[in-house]
Amino acid sequence: MSSLSQALTKAKEVLTATATQFHSLLHHLTATPSLTKTKQLHAHTITSGTHSPYVSSNLAKLYALCSHLQYARKLFDEMPDWKPFLYNALIRMYVKNGLPREAMHVFVQMLASGTCRPDRYTYPAVVKACSDLSVVGAGVVVHGKIVVDGFGLEMFVMNGLLAMYMGFGERDMARRVFDAMQERDVVSWNTMISGYFRNGCTREALSVFGRMMNEGVEPDRATLVSLLPVIGSLKCKVLGRRVHAFVEEMGLGKNLALRNALVDMYIKCGGMNEARVVFENMAERDVVTWTTMINGYILSGEPRGALALCWMMQCEGVKPNSVTIASLLSACGSLRLLEQGKCLHGWTIRQKLESDVIVVTALIDMYSKSNSLNQSFQVFVKTSKKRTVPWNSIISGCIHNSLARDAIELFKQMLVEAVKPNEATLNCLLPAYSILVDLHQTMNIHGYLVRSGFLSCIEVATGLIDAYSKGGSLEYAYKTFNGISEKDRDIVLWSVIIAGYGTHGHGKTALSLFYQMVQSGVRPNEVTFTSVLHACSHAGLVEEGLELFRFMLNDQKLIPNADHYTCIVDLLGRAGRLVEAYDLIRTMSFQPNHAIWGAILGACVIHDNVELGEVAAKWLFELDPENTGNYVLMAKIYAAAGRWKDAENVRYTMNEIGLRKSPAHSLVDVRNN
Repeated sequence: MSSLSQALTKAKEVLTATATQFHSLLHHLTATPSLTKTKQLHAHTITSGTHSPYVSSNLAKLYALCSHLQYARKLFDEMPDWKPFLYNALIRMYVKNGLPREAMHVFVQMLASGTCRPDRYTYPAVVKACSDLSVVGAGVVVHGKIVVDGFGLEMFVMNGLLAMYMGFGERDMARRVFDAMQERDVVSWNTMISGYFRNGCTREALSVFGRMMNEGVEPDRATLVSLLPVIGSLKCKVLGRRVHAFVEEMGLGKNLALRNALVDMYIKCGGMNEARVVFENMAERDVVTWTTMINGYILSGEPRGALALCWMMQCEGVKPNSVTIASLLSACGSLRLLEQGKCLHGWTIRQKLESDVIVVTALIDMYSKSNSLNQSFQVFVKTSKKRTVPWNSIISGCIHNSLARDAIELFKQMLVEAVKPNEATLNCLLPAYSILVDLHQTMNIHGYLVRSGFLSCIEVATGLIDAYSKGGSLEYAYKTFNGISEKDRDIVLWSVIIAGYGTHGHGKTALSLFYQMVQSGVRPNEVTFTSVLHACSHAGLVEEGLELFRFMLNDQKLIPNADHYTCIVDLLGRAGRLVEAYDLIRTMSFQPNHAIWGAILGACVIHDNVELGEVAAKWLFELDPENTGNYVLMAKIYAAAGRWKDAENVRYTMNEIGLRKSPAHSLVDVRNN
């Protein structure tokens, strides 16, 4: 009996030790999942005879954490009795592996079981599955179930609902959930800030941050990473500097993601020097850092600086990604550096990136801007014809090279091959109709836009109005404009319709539209003022133009640029008020360009003012020496004043330089009806 008792005691000790060891391994693998070690543990439980429903359920959970769907599901299905934690593990596993539909099926199975009720750990994963499915209705139903089951006060669950509704674009629902929360943590605030930003509501995002600070909630790194793009979008550099100071004060400056966000913010705020300081003081820089700086140089009009960073980046051993290459190709295109672009093309082939849609698009664009459209087509024909973006790029390339008809033919081919155009496609295409000034063709695309529903897009409608305006069909342009609700009319749309009427000599109509725009609450920008001042100049509306100029200076607080001065000088010059025009030029804060002096010279021709004409011509011969028109106009002024010798000298100078006046030409489009 004593030997049997000892054997039982020893067996009990072994089993206890095995159970303790299993629990220890289970805890370790839950914290740091490892598929290899999970398989080893699984094998050990089988060989040691310790396999049981309890062991199986925990092994299934470990396989789920390791994303091994097949083994996890097999063990789950073998379980005689499912507990809530098993359902939760399976739902989370499917969500984690991008299978939200399967996750929802398990949730429905859980509800149908009648024995397992969802708990506070179930709903966050289910809400995430609804968000991934982008099914608003399912999300609303789950929200209702959360409230019914009594989890409406669970902060973790509510945070998931905030993210879901923001992902759906349902900002108002997200705000209602947020406002109804009795308790909020920093994640709640971060979700609202990033959600508003992703939905294009930058001011609301900033307002939420302000409220967060007023309520004494301390922001964390995630808050600041979400906030900095908001500041960049609003171009609020002063606030950006304050946030930067806060980052340094809190000792968060070593965080790479936060540093990258600071660089990006300064670039978007136009503070390239400050971005460079942050960049140079970074102890660690990744490919995102370098790409952000490269894009910054391009946006600030310094493409050579962007290309210089490429060499420095390689010296630091950082490998460019497809976004980096696309940015560098953009720099090559803007500088028309064809050979450097070809080198980058070769590098993308060696790195097997040539099929990446971002790289393909950038290559087509680079070759197009380098006036090498044949090579653009060579890249295009090698890519998949089922993707929309390369089509957009090659159409845009044709427009850049003034091949309007080719662009239209490519669009037709795109439709034949059943590639779905998007709004960007039409924005690339519509300038072709502005180039062709063919009313029949423009009406054809108008019909397509109506049938396809693209006309509801404000950018597309603006492009169509521009095409009608440049084709001289102001009636159709205005009908299209009038078909857009007042609340949807943006500054670009107003500027295009105003420019259309102004170009065709309808100054009073252009002026009337301008004041309608101001009354509707749309603030005019520099381009709008250029359009309406140009309209006043061409229509001889002198006092109205001067009043507009004063309105721009005093009411809108805009600093006039060269285009504005050109319009006013032309306005005064056409009216014979040449002394006032010249006095205005002398008060300018920058050196007048050739367009301003050209306006003066043109007015001197009309009003036979030799003295001022000579001043203008002197500047023009220096600023724009190859423009034959300036020499012809000055000779004409001399001839009108009877100074034939001076007129002959001007023409002699023109011949000595080797300039010839280009012959005028007209274009008539003949169509067989």
